[in-house]
Amino acid sequence: MASTTFVIIGASLAGAKGAEALREAGYSDRIVLIGDETEVPYERPPLSKQYLQGKQELEKAFVHPAEWYGDHDIDLRLGTTAAAIDRDGRSVTLADGTRVAYDALLLATGSSPRRLPVPGGNLEGVHYLRRIPDCEQIKATLRTASRVVFVGGGWIGLEVTAAAREAGIEAVVLEADELPLGRVLGPEIARVFADMHRQHGVDLRPGSHVTEILSEGGRASGVLLADGTRIGADAVVVGIGAAPNIGLAEAAGLTIDNGVRVDASLRSSDPHVFAAGDVANAFHPLLGKHIRVEHWDNARKQPAVAARAMLGEEAVYDRVPYFFTDQYDLGMEYSGYIEPGGYDDVVVRGDLEGREFLAFWLADGRVKAGMNVNIWDVNKQIQQLVQTGGRVDAAKLADADTPLDQVAAS
Repeated sequence: MASTTFVIIGASLAGAKGAEALREAGYSDRIVLIGDETEVPYERPPLSKQYLQGKQELEKAFVHPAEWYGDHDIDLRLGTTAAAIDRDGRSVTLADGTRVAYDALLLATGSSPRRLPVPGGNLEGVHYLRRIPDCEQIKATLRTASRVVFVGGGWIGLEVTAAAREAGIEAVVLEADELPLGRVLGPEIARVFADMHRQHGVDLRPGSHVTEILSEGGRASGVLLADGTRIGADAVVVGIGAAPNIGLAEAAGLTIDNGVRVDASLRSSDPHVFAAGDVANAFHPLLGKHIRVEHWDNARKQPAVAARAMLGEEAVYDRVPYFFTDQYDLGMEYSGYIEPGGYDDVVVRGDLEGREFLAFWLADGRVKAGMNVNIWDVNKQIQQLVQTGGRVDAAKLADADTPLDQVAAS
């Protein structure tokens, strides 16, 4: 039989895991992994957690050692930009004009930070966190700054805020909503994170809208708010969400809908093109709808399903969405998926004030998502509650003496 070529665009966690999964599945033909970064594929959580804080070496963030790619006959092309996809000719054109033919193509192009659309948003001293060079710049800032303004109170913004406070830096967090993480967690649990940051000395300002990044000598020197307030700072870190990198897919005519729209097997509107990770808006059988998940676990697990589908096997991605965070002395795992306002009850088991608890988001008496905060070895049980989707007894769910596998409604 003629040999085949599988091409992966995006030398990211998802891209590296896709190549790994293909080899583990027994695919022995050509794999080309293309990425515009110069570092071998790496995981991004350490950039806002351990590596940023100086608690972990950068090497631990790499998905595989550099030699792994040669050892597994992966044609890894770093510092290389894919310029276009020719679906009819089944080839990828690189920025230098080189064409790489493919039999199947996996898009793992990830996402990019949303830019703050105000005057001064691109000044020196305004930082966005996505890649290793971004992290290095922020690390350098945390060694020299005395005060930093954080625009956006999402997960990355709050993790970097925690790193700043642990480095002894004054931190001002500007959040447009009433509470940081309010849209993700709802007010009941979002308050836990707001209170924690305030207890650690963070100047948290909800309902704040930045209209300009102030400058001095061509460098960011603070921010101007819509109400006329000026806040001085040595640097500004912006974390207002991310947008999927859909440029290639859109230009190629693939169906786009908040990312590359794919089915449960991660196959796009073109049967020879697949997508995984941040860029994929995938149909989730458990939820019965398409969702795009920008978390590490998704980028780590989806590629194995895409690889099997690329090889012509039956494969479905139905894993319960999962993410985690570490801030100060709080460690948390979250499993499930809830859209803003998509629940009618929050049940807490444990010590909410002491930040050692479980929380469950319920809709129609069913657990749609669950979180464990500073309580470990329970996340699999939480995922099972979400996966099975049966009705639960809220009183049993709140009772720490009732095992989680015995909370079903009678």
